[in-house]
Amino acid sequence: MLLAQSAPFTPNIANMCAILSTTRNQLIHLLSLLERAELIRQLHAQGKSLKALGKPDKILLNNTNLMHALGSTADAGTARESFFSAMMSHSHTIHHAPQGDLLVDEKYTFEVGGKRKGFKQIADLPDSYVVADNIETGFGNKIPLWLFGFIY
Repeated sequence: MLLAQSAPFTPNIANMCAILSTTRNQLIHLLSLLERAELIRQLHAQGKSLKALGKPDKILLNNTNLMHALGSTADAGTARESFFSAMMSHSHTIHHAPQGDLLVDEKYTFEVGGKRKGFKQIADLPDSYVVADNIETGFGNKIPLWLFGFIY
Protein backbone atom coordinates (compact mmCIF):
# COMPACT_ATOMS: atom_id res chain seq x y z
CA MET A 1 0.00 0.00 0.00
CA LEU A 2 2.94 2.29 0.69
CA LEU A 3 4.14 1.92 -2.90
CA ALA A 4 0.68 2.45 -4.36
CA GLN A 5 0.10 5.74 -2.58
CA SER A 6 3.53 7.35 -2.80
CA ALA A 7 5.19 9.28 -5.57
CA PRO A 8 7.63 7.15 -7.57
CA PHE A 9 9.10 5.41 -4.59
CA THR A 10 12.76 5.93 -3.75
CA PRO A 11 13.31 3.35 -1.02
CA ASN A 12 14.86 4.11 2.33
CA ILE A 13 15.97 0.61 3.30
CA ALA A 14 16.61 1.47 6.96
CA ASN A 15 13.11 2.92 7.42
CA MET A 16 11.49 0.01 5.60
CA CYS A 17 13.38 -2.47 7.78
CA ALA A 18 12.18 -0.67 10.90
CA ILE A 19 8.55 -0.61 9.71
CA LEU A 20 8.63 -4.30 8.78
CA SER A 21 10.78 -5.35 11.76
CA THR A 22 13.21 -7.19 9.54
CA THR A 23 16.86 -7.15 8.53
CA ARG A 24 18.33 -5.45 5.47
CA ASN A 25 19.15 -8.77 3.79
CA GLN A 26 15.66 -10.11 4.41
CA LEU A 27 14.09 -6.93 3.00
CA ILE A 28 16.24 -7.09 -0.15
CA HIS A 29 15.18 -10.74 -0.52
CA LEU A 30 11.49 -9.80 -0.05
CA LEU A 31 11.76 -7.08 -2.70
CA SER A 32 13.38 -9.60 -5.04
CA LEU A 33 10.50 -12.03 -4.49
CA LEU A 34 7.93 -9.31 -5.15
CA GLU A 35 9.71 -8.50 -8.40
CA ARG A 36 9.88 -12.16 -9.45
CA ALA A 37 6.13 -12.38 -8.77
CA GLU A 38 5.76 -9.37 -11.10
CA LEU A 39 4.15 -7.21 -8.45
CA ILE A 40 6.86 -4.55 -8.40
CA ARG A 41 9.60 -3.30 -10.70
CA GLN A 42 12.94 -2.38 -9.14
CA LEU A 43 14.86 0.19 -11.16
CA HIS A 44 18.61 0.55 -10.80
CA ALA A 45 20.91 3.16 -12.31
CA GLN A 46 22.68 2.24 -15.54
CA GLY A 47 26.08 0.68 -15.03
CA LYS A 48 25.45 -0.66 -11.53
CA SER A 49 26.65 -4.24 -11.49
CA LEU A 50 27.27 -5.48 -7.96
CA LYS A 51 25.21 -2.69 -6.42
CA ALA A 52 22.20 -3.91 -8.41
CA LEU A 53 21.97 -6.76 -5.93
CA GLY A 54 21.34 -4.24 -3.16
CA LYS A 55 19.14 -1.21 -2.84
CA PRO A 56 17.13 -0.22 -5.92
CA ASP A 57 17.10 3.45 -6.92
CA LYS A 58 13.35 3.45 -7.54
CA ILE A 59 10.50 1.00 -7.01
CA LEU A 60 7.33 1.06 -9.12
CA LEU A 61 4.33 -1.22 -9.03
CA ASN A 62 4.34 -3.53 -12.02
CA ASN A 63 0.77 -2.76 -13.02
CA THR A 64 -1.33 0.36 -12.58
CA ASN A 65 -4.33 -1.79 -11.62
CA LEU A 66 -2.45 -2.81 -8.48
CA MET A 67 -2.20 0.83 -7.50
CA HIS A 68 -5.96 1.26 -7.47
CA ALA A 69 -6.56 -2.08 -5.76
CA LEU A 70 -4.09 -1.36 -2.95
CA GLY A 71 -4.65 2.35 -2.41
CA SER A 72 -7.65 4.53 -3.08
CA THR A 73 -5.52 7.63 -3.72
CA ALA A 74 -2.89 6.53 -6.21
CA ASP A 75 -0.42 9.27 -7.15
CA ALA A 76 -0.86 10.34 -10.79
CA GLY A 77 2.90 10.59 -11.37
CA THR A 78 3.45 7.10 -10.06
CA ALA A 79 0.64 5.75 -12.25
CA ARG A 80 2.16 7.38 -15.32
CA GLU A 81 5.66 6.02 -14.66
CA SER A 82 4.30 2.57 -13.80
CA PHE A 83 2.28 2.45 -17.03
CA PHE A 84 5.20 3.63 -19.16
CA SER A 85 7.67 1.18 -17.60
CA ALA A 86 5.21 -1.71 -17.85
CA MET A 87 4.63 -1.08 -21.54
CA MET A 88 8.30 -0.59 -22.41
CA SER A 89 9.79 -3.38 -20.28
CA HIS A 90 8.48 -6.21 -22.44
CA SER A 91 10.78 -5.37 -25.32
CA HIS A 92 13.30 -2.93 -23.81
CA THR A 93 15.55 -2.58 -20.77
CA ILE A 94 14.54 0.06 -18.25
CA HIS A 95 16.88 1.82 -15.81
CA HIS A 96 16.60 4.70 -13.39
CA ALA A 97 17.89 7.80 -15.18
CA PRO A 98 20.36 10.23 -13.60
CA GLN A 99 18.41 13.03 -15.33
CA GLY A 100 14.78 12.52 -16.22
CA ASP A 101 12.67 9.63 -15.01
CA LEU A 102 13.64 6.54 -16.99
CA LEU A 103 16.47 5.41 -19.23
CA VAL A 104 15.43 2.96 -21.97
CA ASP A 105 17.92 0.66 -23.69
CA GLU A 106 20.75 2.59 -22.01
CA LYS A 107 20.30 5.35 -24.60
CA TYR A 108 16.91 7.10 -24.53
CA THR A 109 15.93 9.33 -21.61
CA PHE A 110 12.24 9.83 -20.88
CA GLU A 111 10.64 12.39 -18.60
CA VAL A 112 7.08 11.31 -17.78
CA GLY A 113 4.44 13.81 -16.67
CA GLY A 114 1.19 15.62 -17.33
CA LYS A 115 0.26 17.73 -20.33
CA ARG A 116 2.18 20.76 -19.04
CA LYS A 117 5.42 18.78 -18.55
CA GLY A 118 8.32 20.59 -20.17
CA PHE A 119 11.86 19.79 -21.21
CA LYS A 120 13.56 21.63 -18.33
CA GLN A 121 14.98 18.49 -16.65
CA ILE A 122 16.25 16.91 -19.88
CA ALA A 123 16.99 20.01 -21.98
CA ASP A 124 20.66 19.28 -22.68
CA LEU A 125 20.41 15.51 -23.16
CA PRO A 126 20.58 13.89 -26.59
CA ASP A 127 17.90 11.29 -27.32
CA SER A 128 15.56 12.67 -24.66
CA TYR A 129 11.78 12.79 -24.81
CA VAL A 130 8.86 14.01 -22.73
CA VAL A 131 6.03 11.54 -22.36
CA ALA A 132 2.91 13.52 -21.50
CA ASP A 133 -0.42 12.35 -20.19
CA ASN A 134 -3.70 14.02 -21.18
CA ILE A 135 -2.61 15.06 -24.67
CA GLU A 136 -3.97 13.57 -27.88
CA THR A 137 -1.13 14.33 -30.26
CA GLY A 138 2.55 14.93 -29.84
CA PHE A 139 4.93 17.42 -31.35
CA GLY A 140 8.70 17.19 -31.69
CA ASN A 141 10.07 15.22 -28.75
CA LYS A 142 6.82 15.32 -26.78
CA ILE A 143 4.91 12.04 -27.10
CA PRO A 144 1.44 11.19 -25.72
CA LEU A 145 1.57 8.57 -22.96
CA TRP A 146 -1.33 6.57 -24.40
CA LEU A 147 0.68 5.72 -27.52
CA PHE A 148 3.01 3.52 -25.47
CA GLY A 149 0.08 1.18 -24.82
CA PHE A 150 0.49 -0.03 -28.41
CA ILE A 151 4.01 -1.27 -27.70
CA TYR A 152 2.82 -3.97 -25.31
